[in-house]
Amino acid sequence: MRAAGGGLVLVAVTCDRRLGRGHDGPRVRPGRAEVWVSELTLDHLRAAGLTPILLPPGGTDMETVLGAVAGVVITGGAFDIHPAHYGDAVTARLDRVDQARTGLELALVRECRRRHKPLLGICGGMQALVVGLGGGLLQHVDGHEQDEDPALPGHAITCEPGWEWLGGAVNSTHHQAVDPDRLGETTVVARAADGVIEAVAVPRMGMLGVEWHPELLAAPGSSAVFTYFADQVRSGDRSGMYAGSLP
Repeated sequence: MRAAGGGLVLVAVTCDRRLGRGHDGPRVRPGRAEVWVSELTLDHLRAAGLTPILLPPGGTDMETVLGAVAGVVITGGAFDIHPAHYGDAVTARLDRVDQARTGLELALVRECRRRHKPLLGICGGMQALVVGLGGGLLQHVDGHEQDEDPALPGHAITCEPGWEWLGGAVNSTHHQAVDPDRLGETTVVARAADGVIEAVAVPRMGMLGVEWHPELLAAPGSSAVFTYFADQVRSGDRSGMYAGSLP
């Protein structure tokens, strides 16, 4: 978790999966399965003084992993959380589902809660945070995804008092959203003008979820989310701070 003398601070970062493109030419090089994560995310974590280790989808030794890291980052990706995970049938648009990834990430949320480990959820990672803590999602929100490059902000957000540092404008690459009537143990800390929930938190547990991709934003202050997470990671032992239980 931390090296002697206050050195490395390890955080686990979940990854997405895709089929590599391969390439044509005189040598046969077909596309094969890849595990990947945005390098920009890793850059922001390093800039905040953290050392990321990659956690691929699928089975993992949760005891060993969470015993070795000081926090967890659940990243976004081109996938949806299946409604069955929050007790619903499919009633709207459902994009690619990766049950191995979703299963790992929901287990991470619940285990981080049990162990009082700080957690940062980005886009789909925020949705996993809410679902893992007993909440639910809106399966499809029309007109919320931006067409422009997400390095540019797509819409404004309004933050709750004390959370203004999250910024005033964010990007939008998602079509699922948090159900305002099923927040689980999370609290809303930012919304878009159309009412879509843009950020949630469980402050007593050092957990934050943002529906946008701060690593992609070129605007000043885009690193604030990662700085906040790093501060939570370094804030020390939270054991005993919260004794509640999931339903």
